[in-house]
Amino acid sequence: MRDAGEGGGRDQIKSEKDQSWIPKIIKKRVCTAFVEDSFSNGSLCQCGGARDAHASVALGDYFSTAIVNHWDSAQHSSEYPTDAFGELQFAGASKRHSYFLRLSWDTPPSMVYTLMTAHWGLPTPNLVVSVVGGEGRSKVKTWVREVIRQGLVKASQSTGAWILTAGLREGVGRCVGEAVRDHATAASSVSINKVVALGITPWGLVHNRQQLVNPQGSFPAKYYVQNTSRDSCCLDNNYQAFLLVDDGSVGRSGGETSFRAKLEDYISHQRTGIWGSGSIDIPVLCMLVSGEANMLERVDLSLKSSMPWLVLAGSGGVADFLSDILENLSSAPVVQSSGEGDAEAGPSMDLKDRMAERFKKYFPSEAEAEKLVERALSIYNNKDLITIYHGEQEGPNDFDTVLLKTLVGASKQRASIDASPYNEELKLAVTWNRVDIAKSELFNGDIQWRYDDLEDSMTDALINDKPQFVRLFTENGLNILDYLTYGRLESLYRSVADGTLLYQLLQRCLVERLGTAAVGTLSTHQESPSKSAAEKMQGGQVMDITLFEVAGVLEWLMGDVCRPFYYEAVGLGQISSRRRAIKRVSKLLRGDNLYRERRCLYPWASLFIWAVLQNRNEMATFFWEMAAESVLSALSGCKILRELSKLETETETKLSMKDLAQKFENLAHDIFSSCYRSHESRSFTLLIRKSPVWGGTTCLQMGMSADARLFFSHDGVQSLLSQIWWGDMKRNTDVWKLLLTFFCPHKLLFFNSLTVCAGIPQSYRPPKRPFIVSRWRQFWFAPVTSFLGNVLMYFLFLLLFAYVLLVDFKPPPPAGPAITEYVLYFWVFTIVCEEIRETFFQGTVTWRQRFRLYIQDVWNKCDLTAIILFIIGLICRMFEWSYGFGRDVLCVDYMVFTLRLIHIFAIHKQLGPKIIIVGKMMKDVFFFLFFLGVWLMAYGVANQALIYSYDPNPDRIFRRVFYRPYLHIFGQIPVEEMDVGKEWDMPCTDNVTLIETGAEPCRVQHSNWLVVILLVIYLLVTNILLINLLIAMFSYTFSEVQANSDIYWKFQRYNLIVQYHSRPSLAPPFIILSHINLFIKRKIRKVPSVKIHHFVLELKGKAANRLMTWETIQKEDFLTAQSKVQKSSDSERLKRMSAKVDGVVKHLTETRDLDHRLRALENEVHGRCMRGVCLIMGHITPPHPKRGGNWYCCWFGLFVCLFVCLLTL
Repeated sequence: MRDAGEGGGRDQIKSEKDQSWIPKIIKKRVCTAFVEDSFSNGSLCQCGGARDAHASVALGDYFSTAIVNHWDSAQHSSEYPTDAFGELQFAGASKRHSYFLRLSWDTPPSMVYTLMTAHWGLPTPNLVVSVVGGEGRSKVKTWVREVIRQGLVKASQSTGAWILTAGLREGVGRCVGEAVRDHATAASSVSINKVVALGITPWGLVHNRQQLVNPQGSFPAKYYVQNTSRDSCCLDNNYQAFLLVDDGSVGRSGGETSFRAKLEDYISHQRTGIWGSGSIDIPVLCMLVSGEANMLERVDLSLKSSMPWLVLAGSGGVADFLSDILENLSSAPVVQSSGEGDAEAGPSMDLKDRMAERFKKYFPSEAEAEKLVERALSIYNNKDLITIYHGEQEGPNDFDTVLLKTLVGASKQRASIDASPYNEELKLAVTWNRVDIAKSELFNGDIQWRYDDLEDSMTDALINDKPQFVRLFTENGLNILDYLTYGRLESLYRSVADGTLLYQLLQRCLVERLGTAAVGTLSTHQESPSKSAAEKMQGGQVMDITLFEVAGVLEWLMGDVCRPFYYEAVGLGQISSRRRAIKRVSKLLRGDNLYRERRCLYPWASLFIWAVLQNRNEMATFFWEMAAESVLSALSGCKILRELSKLETETETKLSMKDLAQKFENLAHDIFSSCYRSHESRSFTLLIRKSPVWGGTTCLQMGMSADARLFFSHDGVQSLLSQIWWGDMKRNTDVWKLLLTFFCPHKLLFFNSLTVCAGIPQSYRPPKRPFIVSRWRQFWFAPVTSFLGNVLMYFLFLLLFAYVLLVDFKPPPPAGPAITEYVLYFWVFTIVCEEIRETFFQGTVTWRQRFRLYIQDVWNKCDLTAIILFIIGLICRMFEWSYGFGRDVLCVDYMVFTLRLIHIFAIHKQLGPKIIIVGKMMKDVFFFLFFLGVWLMAYGVANQALIYSYDPNPDRIFRRVFYRPYLHIFGQIPVEEMDVGKEWDMPCTDNVTLIETGAEPCRVQHSNWLVVILLVIYLLVTNILLINLLIAMFSYTFSEVQANSDIYWKFQRYNLIVQYHSRPSLAPPFIILSHINLFIKRKIRKVPSVKIHHFVLELKGKAANRLMTWETIQKEDFLTAQSKVQKSSDSERLKRMSAKVDGVVKHLTETRDLDHRLRALENEVHGRCMRGVCLIMGHITPPHPKRGGNWYCCWFGLFVCLFVCLLTL
């Protein structure tokens, strides 16, 4: 429902366009034959309308109307386009709009149901309760009100139900509306299950119905409710929608009965869940409250279509009559007729007589008693579909259980013989999301569930986000390996709701596949790609989402951190090109698609990805608990969610994605903490193990890609990074010793700081070498050595670059360049070679993916900029005409090379966080420059125009509009120029011709006072307001980063360690020797790298299983400890106490019910005994009355009677 002011005129126009088709399809009924009502002296028609209200056509045919005795809607009314539909606003009641529609009684219910769900936006129900009876102005009993409020509406809210009533402000309809209003007010705004109150009432019975008439639709229609005696026929403002059924009559009830029954029957054949994805049809239950005698016909028709009924005994009318005959009539003895021919007809005739006797008791003045008794007999034959509810005695607390048992009892009558007797009850519990009922009634150990019984319910629970049932099924015999095939996984992705981000991404990948396939066939069919794609999308099964689209979405989100998912399942193998993969999969999908029958290789991980992509918190957490590789799975979920949050446009969903991503990062951190405390070496292996589940990635790679700073700040992760950083050397080695070793290599023999560290997991053991060679390799193979060598040589490079620019920059050839400049060129050439090696010759991914990874790093962009500027400057300086420009470019390039030092010192513990702070502050500066630029331009243009009336010189304009106001901020104010009261020694002129040739114009005298005022305001705003704003922004950024500086630094440290770990030992320009050595070893001799095992370790067989088992045990221990902490909290204690109190109350209620049943049984036994005694007395006849035998028989009968009474007592 929408507020009155929401959207304004635009939403109103949109609603009119959306519903303009309604009069073309939906019709109303108008009486077209005046059938005189004999009791009105010819002034009224039997339809209830006055003679004047009928058209001339209806009054013209006197002959045909004279012979008609009874008015019939089908014969005497015609259909016309409806003139009452749209939105309804109750004046003075609420701002919420309700929907309404005037429709004919024979309108197809499918059309109406589609209108309500698709166009009105009513949620698909999990239950429909049709409240029948209780209409009119008679007062509703107090206990019936409580049953409706505490029982019906509360149970409907927990199940997401529709409640169907007459929708009028009278009787039970008014009680339902008030209860729905109160529960909606008390419920949270984010509640998923909303109760929809739907009113179905006759159009001719509605008071002030003319306010709703508008042939173009009302958006909204103002409906005024007056506090008069006719309020009972007014629409209730607490209902969400109204169906005003029109049979052409006026002021008559009952015209909506047939349409309501057809709508109930149609809804009962629709599926529950999102887009009909549930495992059962929507359960429909009719609830009878009181009611007139003619309600028996309505009950009988519904029972013949197997519609279950719940009768409120004690509410009066037909409800009491039915409860009486169903509970007491069956217990009465049946006396057979003495005639032989009537032996079979005797029981039914006796039952009919007793039924007629009870009918007269409840309805003594009913005219059509015999016809209604026949209806009652038909109802009695279908008594298995009727449940009697003694609400006055049982109370409304367990009304949801009563509803469930009523529907289950009815479904068992329709169920097949092979079906499990509890299967329907389970499906209803899943539909209503009542896991408490399922645990207490169905999964208490008494029932042996089969896999076939749980399969459909599991799919229903997955699609409709019911994680508690998924957990329950998994714990009670559902084998996930048998359940999750690739075909079922595809069906889960196809069930994604429209409008969600995942749906849009899947559709984008689908369009890409179909479009590429169309391009592939363009040469043979000569069709446009869009047309071919459209034809394929209409072709049928190709339209379905496949695992290839899922893999495309995951590749989009995960990037190059892992291999594509599901490629091997589809049959693509190791195809790396996206275009080739699309062409290949298009051919494969035209085949039999046998892969859909195979089991999913990693079912829990696949379900975890499916839940994370839909941002389902509880479901994703459960699948993470069940999946293997818990640390990597949590980091992967964090990565996916953070990438999705960047694409999400809705703020609330974006925040929930970020919160869930942070939750998974915390889980990864906590699980790894448990692993690190348990076994340090295994935890290191856990970080660098290559995962077969997650596309060959590692925890460190995934954590870096997911921006998991908290995870990287863990001591275990930093310990591994420190060991890799120092290599085989001790971590407490002094830096001066390492620097001294560069110049005095023989010192390696005397330093005792080199030792092999046992903490780093190594699957590759290098061969034994001589002591001197081993010490040499230990020193030069450490990343810290490579780092120090690069820093040292980079300083020498900058010194050489500065020397060339300042001292030895020769003219163009043939006079130059100098020898030092050639050395500089060679040095930069070696740097370029190293950048090429890092970009294209490292890793196993394609060169496009490597370049994409390379360009994502900011410092790599800085390197690329420096190299490009150097090449431009080098080329330009070789020519006379561009020599100066080339030198300028090289000067700027020197600045870029020097700024590169900032990244080098990010490894330092004190300088690293400060570098991060500077980077954050640079973003603040850009925002500040925006405000400053706006104010500076505003002041500069106004100041220049006020001082000089005419100055066309562009150089002076630029300097005085932008440069001079900028210098004002730092105190450089030319007072002589701006204040005409001061003498200015600059020669000027007012001659326009001289000014255009470049002469200085004279200042304007009359507006100088305004120049001074603007200067004061400008200095006030810039020097006080904007500068202090910048300082405040810097202070906030500093305090924010400083509080987490350690986390930021540890996270940034990883990139630097990876970079220098993969670099050769020698630094530029000597790195060219390492490049030649690497080329010979890797390309010619095919010697594998040893360093790669420090960051990526591939485990197979028993080693992988042992590590996975150990990690699973640590996860289970952590979850157990977390569960204990949660159970010891005050909130959980209160929940347990509340559950115990509820159990005691339930036990007392059951005791009271048992006492009631025992009393009823006692009364029944007593009645049976008395009737038996009476029969015995009747059969004892005196043989000889004249002999006094009559007194003898009387005494004998009295003795038997006393004996039977004693037995009953």
